[in-house]
Amino acid sequence: MELTRRHALAGAAALAATPLLPKAPARAAAPVADKQAPSFYRYKVGDAQVTAISDGVNNFALPDTFVLNVKKDEVNAALEKNFMPKDKMSIQFAPLVINTGGKLVVVDTGNGAAAFASSKGNVGQFGANMVAAGFDPKAVDMVVISHFHGDHINGLLTAENTLAFPNAEVLVPAAEWKYFMDDGEMSRAPEGRMQTVFKNARRVFEAGLNKKATPYEWGKEVAPGLTAVETIGHTPGHTSYVLASGSDKVFIQSDVTNLPALFVTNPGWHLMFDQDPALAEKTRRRVYDMLVADKMRVQGFHYPFPANGFVEKDGNGYRLIPAPWNPVI
Repeated sequence: MELTRRHALAGAAALAATPLLPKAPARAAAPVADKQAPSFYRYKVGDAQVTAISDGVNNFALPDTFVLNVKKDEVNAALEKNFMPKDKMSIQFAPLVINTGGKLVVVDTGNGAAAFASSKGNVGQFGANMVAAGFDPKAVDMVVISHFHGDHINGLLTAENTLAFPNAEVLVPAAEWKYFMDDGEMSRAPEGRMQTVFKNARRVFEAGLNKKATPYEWGKEVAPGLTAVETIGHTPGHTSYVLASGSDKVFIQSDVTNLPALFVTNPGWHLMFDQDPALAEKTRRRVYDMLVADKMRVQGFHYPFPANGFVEKDGNGYRLIPAPWNPVI
């Protein structure tokens, strides 16, 4: 039946008359939920099982220099085009747990349990969501770190600054370790954010882990089926990975791009968090051209949860196509 304005008005009139009818027996209202269900999502890559686990979302006012080489008005226009509020950034975080069949491997660790309280629960959810997904932190064999920004390493420690994964070997990019553990590089780093990154890395790896970390090289398998790939620019040792099992693969891109609505669509935009923005752009284009050519699934740490899909070429940039949600593994 065709819905017309007359039908709509007739329906509204009927609703208005409803109080004149005898009242139905009252029913108790359902309680209103006060939090989301634990956020995790599993899929298979050959015989390996990948579980993306949300660490939460960081919401903050859009800085004037969030994109270094584009005016804020243009950034706001891109946000609104993607049905996101202007003047606001919402960045998601999605560490991984990979069950290779022989090893339980964590890739990056989120903002850490200490951030849960300070952010009023917005971030620092990885530990709790990991347990909800059925994983025991004590059973983790390896923790593989992509780079030394706090949202990737702080989850190595509990809120009490003890080891979050007490039985795991912690693997770090050799180039990243060399740079951030160098006193000379730290002394030359500008005040503000970069000094904070250096000091936080020292807090986690020196005070927290007592330097018990194993450096790894690019081009090598760092865990069963997981090969480290050089993707520098975001940091001097920034690393991505290819997880391969049988004929199946996924590219774990770490921070090659941040929010896809801005930086997948516009690979030439320079993010304020990229240490070498021009090099980061070069890396981004190289990686995304490869993903397009190979039609490879990609997992993005800052993609909208569950943070994986495929990319295609779109004009001068790319377009992210989220992988379909699958109710079975």
